[in-house]
Formats: sequence, structure tokens, C-alpha cells
Amino acid sequence: MVKSNSNALAIIFPNMYDRVVPELTKERLMASVPFASRYRMIDFLLSSMVNCGIDNITILARENYFSLLDHLGSGREWDLSRKNGGLNIFPPYAQKSMGVYGGRIEGLASILAFLKAQKEKYVVLSDTNIAANFDFNALIASHKESGADITVAYTREEIPTAFLMAEPSRKDMYFTFELDGDKVTKLHINEKMSGVKNLGMNIYVVNREYLIDIVEEAFVAGGTCFERDILLPKMAELNIHGYEYTGYVARITSLKSYFDENMKLLDDENLDGLFAANPIYTKIRDDNPTRYIGEAKATNVMVADGCVIEGEIENCILFRGVKVGKGAKVKNCILMQDTVIEPNARMEYVITDKKVTISERKALQGSDTFPVFVTKRQTV
Repeated sequence: MVKSNSNALAIIFPNMYDRVVPELTKERLMASVPFASRYRMIDFLLSSMVNCGIDNITILARENYFSLLDHLGSGREWDLSRKNGGLNIFPPYAQKSMGVYGGRIEGLASILAFLKAQKEKYVVLSDTNIAANFDFNALIASHKESGADITVAYTREEIPTAFLMAEPSRKDMYFTFELDGDKVTKLHINEKMSGVKNLGMNIYVVNREYLIDIVEEAFVAGGTCFERDILLPKMAELNIHGYEYTGYVARITSLKSYFDENMKLLDDENLDGLFAANPIYTKIRDDNPTRYIGEAKATNVMVADGCVIEGEIENCILFRGVKVGKGAKVKNCILMQDTVIEPNARMEYVITDKKVTISERKALQGSDTFPVFVTKRQTV
């Protein structure tokens, strides 16, 4: 695909934001949540890394990772099936020193032997609750130029409503930064102030040897959270550089935001913002082209391959293998893989998980502020 970037490796944390969408992560993790008709959330940052020549990528899984293993396989679709580097997946209990980690520090501490054996100078850290066509080469170049100890990517935006309304006991924290030029001077955890903020993307670049040192120190002291237990206490002594990302970002913070971010892609401008810069790769499912039969109607939709449409669909996202029966009317819905809508059913503002069946003549009605969710393999 591209020349290797031998100076950087990447570590992806696929579970860190599972709790923001418990409906979707009951049997999967955030990284494998379906998004944009035929992709999973991990596809976007994983593809961005590969497009920038990062070919040593580690997935540090915690739980519910079967669907992720099934999706990624050997990493062939991302050109990561190789003898040296490539795709490395560390599930819990893969070795005696590894348990189910609670935060990034514990997760990184469990693979310190692996990190010490690598040759790359820099490490990119990332979560998977964000879909973006991210230029990691620009991020790494900014880190090198600034001479920073750590570089953090952020966006200028208002804090999502779901974060502002979250209970204090929630562990899926978010972070905002105060800047003096490009230097981070203050870090705020779970800030509740309104207005446009420097909102962290949970994407970092750090020197590999320095990362090993600070993780060992924090782990011995009982630390679990990278931001709270490393960045915050060392704010005065660390040179933390901020890197503003101005491209298109879809950030999943709740089921409502998941619905909204998918629906935004029905706008060509947003679709181009996410997909135009570089290709996004995903698992291939060999299937027939979508068929529109008889009096089928489709208006403003994103439809993957393998679908059979005999009814009417409007403002919808359809994943692979969806079937919409004759006389059915589906509007403002997200239908995941192999959903079956039987004839004359009526649906509006509904999200169906995989392999759901909506029986003949049944009606489901949600709203734009509260979409109805139907769990995996259910029949309504």
C-alpha cells in the first residue's frame, strides 16, 4: 500500500469507551461497532495508520473481543499480515503477567516486555470511539518539530451533551486542555463548562523509551489512567504539545450520537470529509450487488452490498445483506447486517442490530431524540 514508517508503532485500545453505548457493546467492543454501512469503528484509525506507513500495530483488547478477532483476522485487508511487525492482538490472560486492565497504564504495563523489544522510536496511542481519516504522519512530524515529550491530538468543539450529562461515577473520562500557543498548560478531566473547548481525541504520540519509563513509574505507584495519573501530576515538568485536528470527525458518545453520526453521512459533504482523503479498508464479504425489485423506492440512503429492496427506504443506513419486503416503509433508520424487514412493516427512527427480524405488518416508531434500538437476533 505505502512505504513503511519504521520510526513509529501504534497501540490501539479497543474497549475504553464501551460503556457509552452499552446497547451496542453487549456482545462486542467499541472497536467492532458497525458504522457507515459496511465498516467497523476500528477501520478508520487502523486504515489511517496503514495509509501513513505505520505497519506495526498492536490491539490491546480487554473483553468481548471475539467479534473484533473475527473482523480483523490476520490483518490481510489492511496489508498487516506479515512476518515482522504487522497486526498484533493481545487478549487478556495471553501471558502470566497480563490481566484484565482497568486503564491505559495497566494495559501498557502488561506489554512492557513487548515494547522494550521493538525498534521504532515513537509510539502512537489511540482509542476507537472516533471515526476520522487521520493524517498520523502530520501528527508525528508536529511532535518531532516541537521537541515535545508527549503530543496530544485535539479538536475545537463543544463538549458532547452525553459527556456533560454523564454520572460522575462513569470511568469513560474525557479531557479538555488549556493551551499557551501549542503548549498544554492545564488539563481538565470531565469538565462541565459549556462553549467551545480543546477536546482531546485520545490520540497521543510519545517517544517509545520515554513511554516505557513513565508507565513503569506510574504502574508501581498504583496508577491506572494515562491522563489522570501521568499527565496531570507531571503537567509542570512535561513538555506536552497540542496538535489541532481540523478534519472531519465522528465521535461516538451515546446511542443518540451513534445515530446522528451515521445519519450525517447521508450529506455528501460529510461523506467526502470522512472518505475522500485516503481509502478506508474493511473486511471483505463477497456478496451480490444490492437489488431493487419491482416498485422499490430509495431516497437519500447509504446501502451496502448484498441487500434486497422491495419496499420503500428513505434517509436510511443499510448494512450488508439487509432485506426490505414488499410494501414495507422504512424511514430514518439504521439497519445492521442481515436485518430482515418483512412485507408491509413500518419503521421510523429505529436502529436494529445484526440479524433482527421485523415481522409482517409490525410498526416501530422512535423519534429523532430517542431512536428505538432492537438487540441482536431479536424478532419483533
